Amino acid sequence: MIASAQRHLATFKAQILLSPNFQNEKNMRAIWSGAIGFGLVNIPVKLFSAVQASELDLDMLDKKDHANIHYQRVNANTGREVKWENIVRGYKVEDNYVVLDESDFEKASPEKTKIIEIAEFVDEKEIDSIYYETPYYLQPEKSGAKPYALLRDALKKTGKCGLGSYVLRNRESLVLIKPQGDLLILNKIRFADEIRDTDELNIPDVKIKPAEMNMAVQLIEQLTTEFDISNYKDTYNEKLLKLIMAKAKGKKPAASKMKVVHSKSRDLMAQLKESLSAPKRKAS
Repeated sequence: MIASAQRHLATFKAQILLSPNFQNEKNMRAIWSGAIGFGLVNIPVKLFSAVQASELDLDMLDKKDHANIHYQRVNANTGREVKWENIVRGYKVEDNYVVLDESDFEKASPEKTKIIEIAEFVDEKEIDSIYYETPYYLQPEKSGAKPYALLRDALKKTGKCGLGSYVLRNRESLVLIKPQGDLLILNKIRFADEIRDTDELNIPDVKIKPAEMNMAVQLIEQLTTEFDISNYKDTYNEKLLKLIMAKAKGKKPAASKMKVVHSKSRDLMAQLKESLSAPKRKAS
């Protein structure tokens, strides 16, 4: 049984390494091709995903016999499975559903275009991070190399970003184009109506003492460094895979203990002073 489990895990590990999420840049595939509209200049480009999932692809199994779990589309009234060709989509209005067909979706869809139209240029600092959604790489086609470089370098010189929109999979997306090294990065950003209102949140009104503020500023300055994302690693998958391999060999992995930092005092000033005297924590 252990040998069989190890074979499965070896295959599993190979699948992880060969999966699209772990492929290198040479295997990246364009998910869209078109052009950036920069005034009257068209810059032919290809769009590539800039991020990849890092979690392990775990299957859902029956606890009794470890058989794979399959999902079925079941009619809530009859309990019977419904075939894909018999499934329609609808929107509930009061107590009734308004059923939509493909022509309805086509009528509502934005006009399909192969242009990422830059409508205006803005200062990136004016766009709150809450609006950022997904980053993509923009690669120029051969004929677009020079205007691509021109737009990239002009954005660098002015410190601006291009704000515009494009259509992907029948959905119009708001995007921000900015330079990063030799590349142009396209960040998909959220529309204003996608951000929830904060009126329902209860944020108490408290007064901060000047001494507390000074101490907090000292603590921030003490912990301030130059940003380097490479200092931080997601170690969860690595630890999980080690645990899986250990269990496959019949070992019982030791449970990790949660580290909780306790202060000797409940007084805010005392906690701040204790924080300032504590050794600096390393990045995980």
